Amino acid sequence: MNPELHTDLGPIPTTPKTGREKLHADKTPVEGFTLQDFWAWSVSDLVSNATRGRLAEFIVATALGIETSGVVRDEWEAFDLLTPDGKKIQVKSAAYVQSWYQEKLSSIIFSTAKTRYWDAKTNKMEKEAKHQAEVYVFALLAHKDKPTIDPLNVSQWKFYVVSTAKLDAYKRSDVSITLKSLEDLSGGAVDYFRLKNQIECALA
Repeated sequence: MNPELHTDLGPIPTTPKTGREKLHADKTPVEGFTLQDFWAWSVSDLVSNATRGRLAEFIVATALGIETSGVVRDEWEAFDLLTPDGKKIQVKSAAYVQSWYQEKLSSIIFSTAKTRYWDAKTNKMEKEAKHQAEVYVFALLAHKDKPTIDPLNVSQWKFYVVSTAKLDAYKRSDVSITLKSLEDLSGGAVDYFRLKNQIECALA
């Protein structure tokens, strides 16, 4: 089919992959190269900012019991997670340790900027900027020893949970929040195993 004659330009539905899918040339496999190889090549650096952020979303999803098997993360949604009862969760991540050479540990500042909702199905953007979720989870990879950093170890993470109502009432900055301010606003950090209860309390 001539691509220029194809008129369906709607969003492409994404189906979960297994990792066994092969690189191919018009269905003829290019032997020895699979999607799993691509994943290992492209996202093995779990400490990097982009990958760490997605891992933080996954970790929060597992704590909440949100189904991840057979489900594909929506890259373009205005919020990060949706609970089984329809509550919207936004996850922000930060870390003291980075992949690159550091003179010192990173200062912890989380983005809290309001955003304009963009609908991938219509390619339309709302005029008003706002916080898109009902609860924000600020996920801090709190481990400070670089040789033993392991983002897959949930014990190395701390979580600060803030309702959107509290975030909207926070007037010191519209775009970011420091760890000290977050400690006060959230009431303190919780670990992975107490995260679900803390989020439920914030939603109550």
